Amino acid sequence: MLNKIIIAIDGYSACGKSTTAKQVAKILGYRYIDSGAMYRAVTMFFLDQHVALTNPKEVSRALQKVSIAFKVNAKGASETYLNGLNVEHEIRDIRVSEFVSQVSTIKEVRQAMVEQQRKMGKDKAIVMDGRDIGTVVFPQAELKFFMTADILVRAFRRQRELLDRDIMVDLDTVIENIQERDRIDTTRTESPLRQAPDSIVIDTTHITINEQVDEVVRRAISAMVKSR
Repeated sequence: MLNKIIIAIDGYSACGKSTTAKQVAKILGYRYIDSGAMYRAVTMFFLDQHVALTNPKEVSRALQKVSIAFKVNAKGASETYLNGLNVEHEIRDIRVSEFVSQVSTIKEVRQAMVEQQRKMGKDKAIVMDGRDIGTVVFPQAELKFFMTADILVRAFRRQRELLDRDIMVDLDTVIENIQERDRIDTTRTESPLRQAPDSIVIDTTHITINEQVDEVVRRAISAMVKSR
């Protein structure tokens, strides 16, 4: 019997991290955790409740009212729930995208989310994607990946995702949003986006999702065998 492991997938937005992680988890029978969705859910809650992001006490009070969970729907897909409500689609809106990196820089937010993520991974057998999974949340993960891609390719992918939800955003706006997210994610003081020294880099610019999934699954099985 193969040992259970933690698979951490980090990288820039719109590189295929979430899609790959979901499919890998399904193939391996692992639990999928979308850490980015957790930060998006917090961002949505803060926006709806008009939380002052520069007020640590107000942020901390608001976080006490935030409960995030993941449930698998009838089609076998994991969906995000905020305080008991399915917010999987709402958290992908451009208004959330414009603020999620800013919210993610807040120390109190990151500490709260990392604590929840570590609890979710205590029994291993998970695939978690984000920006600090292999460096901060699970530095001991048996298998780590770092995904990147050309920014124009990433922008086209993000625009297509939005169009699939009947949200029309011009490409220049999408590019600006991605560039700003990259800037904030890589320069923030708290858990910045960076490649773990022992991670495997996958450039997704010219490869398909299926090729990404095959690569991760192949290496995962090898890692599960080695950890026996």
